[in-house]
Amino acid sequence: MTQLVQAQYARFVESGLVTFEKRVNMYAKIQSRFGKSQSSFMEQALEQYKRTQPQFKTFTYNLAFDQNHTRFWPEGNPAASGGGFFGDDPSIDMGNTIVTDLLAGQSVGQKSVYEQTYLITDSTRRIQWRITNETREIAGYECRRANALVLDSIYVVAFYTDQIPVTGGPESFSGLPGMILGVALPYENTTYFATKVDDRPVSAKELEAPKKGKAVNYRELRTELEASLKSWGEYAQPIFKAMLL
Repeated sequence: MTQLVQAQYARFVESGLVTFEKRVNMYAKIQSRFGKSQSSFMEQALEQYKRTQPQFKTFTYNLAFDQNHTRFWPEGNPAASGGGFFGDDPSIDMGNTIVTDLLAGQSVGQKSVYEQTYLITDSTRRIQWRITNETREIAGYECRRANALVLDSIYVVAFYTDQIPVTGGPESFSGLPGMILGVALPYENTTYFATKVDDRPVSAKELEAPKKGKAVNYRELRTELEASLKSWGEYAQPIFKAMLL
């Protein structure tokens, strides 16, 4: 009887603040990033990095949400994270701020690569999720696993909870029947997992869209990146992919 009463009066969270920890396996990321290079300098730089830096680099992000909107942004100053030669690579972390209007299917993202900041306004990405029966607990919520392929080649594993009936998630991941509290990009050596959910009202300021940057949509961004990074060859591909993700 007690369990029945608890289930009957289960509380659904409709607004609040989720804290995410982004973790990047730097050793694997660097090996993948520069694995094709036969440069002895690069090999020495990687060995030096392993001697002086931890395997995992972490970043903290926040996600404010109400029933129809989300805003994802970095805590602190991502540019100050450092980490030596490899740690400053923009494919590791760009400190993105992304505001999504879930009802209208529109997003505004602020992304920076080297000296250039872009303000990307476009429709939200349509992701063909495949929901599975696998579950795990994240930040106190039971979450169900879903898999997808984005940008034709990036395999995504997501975990969502229907106890938060908001179809958003970290970065540009959305479209599941509940808040996404975990994302793993296995071949990108990167994960996002919620560490805390603060169930509370959020202010209009917490959901405010960024305004600074060169205004583009994703098609225009792709064209500009292809032109500006053309001479970089294979080295540019992880940066190109990270900007479009």
